[in-house]
Amino acid sequence: MIRAAIISPLFLAACTMQEPSEEVRFEPDYQGIETRLLEGDLVQFHVRMTGARRPADVEDYARCAAAQYARIRGFGFARHLRTNVGEEGGVWQADAVYTISPSLPRGLRTIDAEVIVQACGELGIPTV
Repeated sequence: MIRAAIISPLFLAACTMQEPSEEVRFEPDYQGIETRLLEGDLVQFHVRMTGARRPADVEDYARCAAAQYARIRGFGFARHLRTNVGEEGGVWQADAVYTISPSLPRGLRTIDAEVIVQACGELGIPTV
């Protein structure tokens, strides 16, 4: 059986070359990490920064905090549960929740704490 696909002209228009937009300069100012143990292996991280280009920048900051926290507690892994990101007046904030564990947890959003802490250092992102 052969299926024919109809490609929308709007879809094709979206694929055409466009003028490059002005790239946003990345000058982060990491303004601190607050950590709160919620229960057992469940940890909340609240981070603030200015100079972010997009939500992923502040999410990376929270991920670095979670990785270092796991290492400080003697654990090698963390699993991301959720991150809420907001920006107001140029100040970006993230409220992230992770579980920490000594072995690789189940799930798709897991991190190897040692690898992430090393990458954060190379990128200049502070940790706990």
